[in-house]
Amino acid sequence: MEEGKKPLNFIEQIIEEDLQANYTKDQLKFRFPPEPNGYLHIGHASSICLNFGLGERYHAPVNLRFDDTNPMKEEQEYVDAIKNDIHWLGFKWAEECYASDYFQTLYDWAVALIKNGDAYVDSQTSEEIAQQKGTPTQAGTESPYRNRSVAENLDLFEKMKNGETAEKGHVLRAKIDMAAGNMLMRDPIMYRGLHRNHHRTGDSWKIYPMYDWAHGESDFIESVSHSFCTLEFLPHRELYNWFISKVSKPGKLEPKQREFARRNLSHTIVSKRKLLQLVEKGVVESWDDPRMPTISGLRRRGYTPESIRKFADSIGVGKRENLIDVAHLEFCVREDLNRVAPRVMGVLDPVKLVITNYPEDKEEWLEAENNPEDESAGSREVPFSRELYIEKEDFKEEANRKFFRLTLGKEVRLKNAYIIKGESVVKNDQGEIIEIHCTYDPKSKSGSGSEESMRKVKGTLHWVSVKHALKVEIRLYDRLFTEEVPDGDKEKDYLEFVNPDSLQVITGYLEPSLKNASVMDKFQFQRIGYFCVDKDSSKEKLIFNKTVGLRDSWAKIQSA
Repeated sequence: MEEGKKPLNFIEQIIEEDLQANYTKDQLKFRFPPEPNGYLHIGHASSICLNFGLGERYHAPVNLRFDDTNPMKEEQEYVDAIKNDIHWLGFKWAEECYASDYFQTLYDWAVALIKNGDAYVDSQTSEEIAQQKGTPTQAGTESPYRNRSVAENLDLFEKMKNGETAEKGHVLRAKIDMAAGNMLMRDPIMYRGLHRNHHRTGDSWKIYPMYDWAHGESDFIESVSHSFCTLEFLPHRELYNWFISKVSKPGKLEPKQREFARRNLSHTIVSKRKLLQLVEKGVVESWDDPRMPTISGLRRRGYTPESIRKFADSIGVGKRENLIDVAHLEFCVREDLNRVAPRVMGVLDPVKLVITNYPEDKEEWLEAENNPEDESAGSREVPFSRELYIEKEDFKEEANRKFFRLTLGKEVRLKNAYIIKGESVVKNDQGEIIEIHCTYDPKSKSGSGSEESMRKVKGTLHWVSVKHALKVEIRLYDRLFTEEVPDGDKEKDYLEFVNPDSLQVITGYLEPSLKNASVMDKFQFQRIGYFCVDKDSSKEKLIFNKTVGLRDSWAKIQSA
């Protein structure tokens, strides 16, 4: 391996070995094959990055193919959302394909299997078929319809296709081996009757192919060289190969299925069925709720494509499943936003600070750096006046020597402004502090070059001028579940572990430079965290979502 190059993962090693053996680079072709029955989540993002990343590495085409064989769960809304997510992540597909494009070809091939004695129509109930499958240690028993004549099978199959039989009256099964050690090879179902409208083919079909039949044959039709899927499909590989062998022709490259392990994310779930339940039960607002692990939810929360791609690349692909701490995903977005997000000042839990020796009618516009990580980002001007908001937690009436923020009799610096000294407080009838009075040193202005401006104090506070403050809604999001693996306990409902504090809505005060911020604009609120403008915002009311804090506060909470 060349110095500085990343080592190959086992998927790349498979491809390299194939290129050495019997493949050419021109034959390489990959695919990403989602079922359009929900929104894509962070697990899909890893698969997207894997397949499209391989395409980029080997300069090979990657198809986007929708495995749309179940009209009961699939919708055009999901197709559109999936395409949008892949584009947003920065990838382009070679061809946009649909399993439904191949319905006629798949049907014709199924007819050929019947004629060759490799498939038959079974008229048993689903319960009877399941019972006859046997167990991993006990062979199954053959269906009483297994030896129907070719003519009867062809006649029944055509009637199924035309909707002339009851919806659940018959299925088409492959005729393989009811004693096979791999139970998936025990005469698997290829077609079932469904008299349902399909989002692309309408009412044209009354039968629909099962995944195992449609998936591998679609790979074969598209000349896919490598079909990568997660480990639960490892037992399906034998059936995948069997089906392809029945339609393959001499000289045509057969696709190779290989499996990689899922990377599960802590404090979340990635089952589409359970994610749909969260939406339907009102636990979250929608599929793109910023607490959801969907790509659209992460996007709305303020995650960047670069951060998700970095996350997928850093966790890699492996042969064993493992649990990735969600803090690693948060680290990736924090690292990326630190590089690109403009710095601004905002106060989320305000208390008024009055500088008693600052002229009442005076205001200044102080220069502030937009992003110290990016010299080209320039600077902006921030208004300063006699009355400011600071965070309540940044003041204590009495404090020990380890408290480096504002307290009575001690000095701190206001960021980009002056050094101030706490003098007194004003309290309401309940004894709560409603105003902090302080004095400032006029010669200590940041950047002025004076000796006083160079004076060091231990604390620096962010602030917002009261009369210039922009009042906004802040949505503070946290992890949706309190447990690392919310659906890991089969005795408990995963909904029991929903975090009741996963969303708090508060009012915040921001510097006025944000008044023209647009939806999805991202900022670092200095000393607080990263935030983005939510799509619910209007000209009259800005709404900001918290993406992530400046530090991993969850670990601190858990260890308390």
